[in-house]
Amino acid sequence: MNILLLGGYGVFGARLARLLVADGHDVCIAGRNHEKARTYAQELGCRAIRLDRSGSLDGLEGYDVVVDAAGPFHAYGDDPYRLARAAIAAGVHYLDLSDNADFCAGISALDAEARGAGLCVLSGLSSVPALSSAAVRALAGDDVPAVIDTAILPGNRAPRGLSVMQSILSQAGRPMPVWRGKIWERAYGWSAPADYTLPDGLVRQGWQIEVPDQRLFPAHFGAETVRFRAGLELAVMRYGLALFAALRRVLPVPVTPSVVRLFKALADLLAPFGTGRGGMSVSITTRHEIRSWRLLAEDGDGPFIPAVAARALLRRPELPIGAGPAVEAITLAEAEAAMGDLRVVTERVMSPISPIFTRALGPDFDALPEEIQAIHLTLDVSRWEGRCEVRRGVGLWPRLLCAVFQFPQDTSDVAVEVIKTVTPRGETWLRKFGRNAFRSHLSVDTNGLRERFGPFSFSIGLEVRDGALHYPVTAGHIGPVRLPRWLLPVSVAREFVSDGKFHFDVALLAPVTKALLVRYRGFLAAREADDPRGLPPMS
Repeated sequence: MNILLLGGYGVFGARLARLLVADGHDVCIAGRNHEKARTYAQELGCRAIRLDRSGSLDGLEGYDVVVDAAGPFHAYGDDPYRLARAAIAAGVHYLDLSDNADFCAGISALDAEARGAGLCVLSGLSSVPALSSAAVRALAGDDVPAVIDTAILPGNRAPRGLSVMQSILSQAGRPMPVWRGKIWERAYGWSAPADYTLPDGLVRQGWQIEVPDQRLFPAHFGAETVRFRAGLELAVMRYGLALFAALRRVLPVPVTPSVVRLFKALADLLAPFGTGRGGMSVSITTRHEIRSWRLLAEDGDGPFIPAVAARALLRRPELPIGAGPAVEAITLAEAEAAMGDLRVVTERVMSPISPIFTRALGPDFDALPEEIQAIHLTLDVSRWEGRCEVRRGVGLWPRLLCAVFQFPQDTSDVAVEVIKTVTPRGETWLRKFGRNAFRSHLSVDTNGLRERFGPFSFSIGLEVRDGALHYPVTAGHIGPVRLPRWLLPVSVAREFVSDGKFHFDVALLAPVTKALLVRYRGFLAAREADDPRGLPPMS
């Protein structure tokens, strides 16, 4: 193919140019800096022209494909799809390597024009969403993934482009929408760190940023939660950026070109440290297991990975018609074939999962009604809503304990919401009764289920009787100190099904006196999901 590659001398564009020339394409490198374009084209043995995407776009005719690898795509101004529309007008296919959520999702507005011209117009033909979605589909097959979790974790010696740095710095500390537990939540750029394992046992830390995956995957794959993180190999850089993000949550520090250059200069000082090993992890969670696809690029070949999807697509004899984000534009098999001449290893790993109640109850869990099983099969976040009544005990001792544990106030009817969140050690339950709320942490140890309220923890001897789940307290601790039996509360609590609904009836009796501490009873149902195609306001 005759390919015009805009930004073909940048960090990722240069790698794509090298791959396309190796595949025998007729490549013309373009950009504002004709000297850089010409010098690199001479090295590869291809052509070069000067082209400013904000200037005249005449002369696109005669090419088969225009690829925009320049960016930063979030800063393309009031007419972000000017190049794409010019390509359509010239009868040329358009592809780009955007990882900006708004830009990538918005290109669907050109679908009618692209189809009318019989052209392919795809945005995001890069690590995200093209490669990540290919991995999700390969892992999921015909299953619907409950959780999709992706991370890109470059080595410190990988080259740093100003466009990528500007994109990440612009997001740091700013609000972003994330799809979690079937609703849109507000999160912040460069937050919520987590560790990821790559091939060869390499562990890297990633931090939450916004990419097209969070915007596109909830509706496309039907996932309950979609997460994405990016990482930096050196801790000083990760936590330095975290401090910058924290500052921007308080003060809207503008990310000007001078700020980007300052950060790049600081990063360049650290360039000799770390390694050239980088990777990518894509995982999905089903009810029974976590399936992961992991990639490790050796010897500095990591910057080629964002170019792999475009290379894979351009190996096809025909391109798909229409405009849209590059979700499942290629297959994982095509992507892995396009990495065949790179120093890259990939692996697939499957590991079983077992929610805490299935572990605590063992075979008895399967004897529970489906309505009770469902509420205890949280894979990331689950949300439940209903109504209940609350009765508090009378007297100084019950009132004091209710205040310590933040139990709800007396009421004959109040809205109740329970949010369950999976943690590395178990689950956190947030119970909301109108304006009142209290939180506990549940885990499983050798003694069975344990529930912790601040410094207090209680062992729960779960029992299944007559189709109901009972929660008797069998032991308690304050910190490491075991409580004597006379200081234990008595739990007369059960979950049961009535009229096809999940019900709860929890009565707690106070330590020592065994007088009523609190009783709350009612019903819960799964909270109605948000529209995955919509977005909450983030301002």
